[in-house]
Amino acid sequence: MTHHAPFETTPAMKNVPAMLRVSGLRPTRQRVALAELLFARGDRHVTAERLHEEAVSNDVPVSLATVYNTLHQFTEAGLLREVAVEGAKTYFDTNTSNHCHFFCESDGVLMDIPTEGLRVEGLPEPPEGMEVSRVDVLVRLVDKSA
Repeated sequence: MTHHAPFETTPAMKNVPAMLRVSGLRPTRQRVALAELLFARGDRHVTAERLHEEAVSNDVPVSLATVYNTLHQFTEAGLLREVAVEGAKTYFDTNTSNHCHFFCESDGVLMDIPTEGLRVEGLPEPPEGMEVSRVDVLVRLVDKSA
């Protein structure tokens, strides 16, 4: 698996086919349609199932398997960041910067944690010949009244 450097998507990056080409992906009809759904609203967290629902409701003829494949291709190309929450529950984050998350267990909502002043200390030294690529922090939340 080849990981590319994160690709910065900005409001100025409106040409989705060009964005895909720059990331090394062929801009197929389905990839363009899914990218438009993903990146049109700024930073967001989405599951494959949720994106599939959005595609269907926007008359984009795509299977759930194609949505999964496309999300993984976008992740490999550096357009998305994969956030594993539990076993089979995976979210895809359009914000590929190094940041942490809150996860609300009651409703399954994933939210960015503001990183100002956040420090992760005491990381172990990686084995010989290895380096830390990123640290994933997921803070799980429950409702106090529950």
